[in-house]
Amino acid sequence: MSGLPVAMVLAAGRGTRMRPLTDSRPKPLIEVAGRPLIDHTLDRVDAARIGRAVVNVHHHADMLADHLAGCTRPAIALSDERAALLETGGGVAKALPLLAAEAFAVLNSDAIWAGPEPLTTLATAWQAAPAVTAALMLLVPRARALGYTRPGDFFLEEEGGIPRRRGTAAEAPLVYAGAQVLTAAAMAHPAAGAPGTAFSLNPLWDALIAEGRLRAVTWPPAEATGEWADVGTPPGIAVAEAMLARHAPMARRP
Repeated sequence: MSGLPVAMVLAAGRGTRMRPLTDSRPKPLIEVAGRPLIDHTLDRVDAARIGRAVVNVHHHADMLADHLAGCTRPAIALSDERAALLETGGGVAKALPLLAAEAFAVLNSDAIWAGPEPLTTLATAWQAAPAVTAALMLLVPRARALGYTRPGDFFLEEEGGIPRRRGTAAEAPLVYAGAQVLTAAAMAHPAAGAPGTAFSLNPLWDALIAEGRLRAVTWPPAEATGEWADVGTPPGIAVAEAMLARHAPMARRP
């Protein structure tokens, strides 16, 4: 077992950067190497032996719900955001009763991985994290982040340490990989938005960093090979497919 009983998959966004493909379907159903993005993400959840996943839905919600209806590994619960899109933090906050755990993984649904299982890396680091830790994020070196064109997100002076924002620096060496562990305690922090409101996780991260309660670990682990592809725009599809063709297949659900 990974030590994490449940994962949340963030799948409710409108996918505006992926237009026109998202005019007629939700971004998680866009295919990479013949399979929807959401299936690649759920493969990672299953490979980490996390038995439950909560998926939030908003844009073309019925299509995504229909696709997930037959999924049993992991077991799926839907967090319905049809009435209002709640952003990353608001989406997690709404899903807390379904997550029903003190600590849980949170994954974006628009990244593809090739190499060691990312959630295994994250869960191992979580088990070793200091007791005060309220959140743990997974970072990828920019050289391993394919399709990523921005100047980087974070610095990290020691593995498992406290990350530092790029701030005014021209570049930072590490990219947030769209995978983290959050806790119910973190979501109760004053920096989190009020329940039922739309809010980003970024202010919460900043508050936890200032308190020394947010830690980070890099992927792939030292001496391992691996690449991560950002599939946020149409060109990212081909980048991810070429990456997958270079690597041995990762675990897939039966």
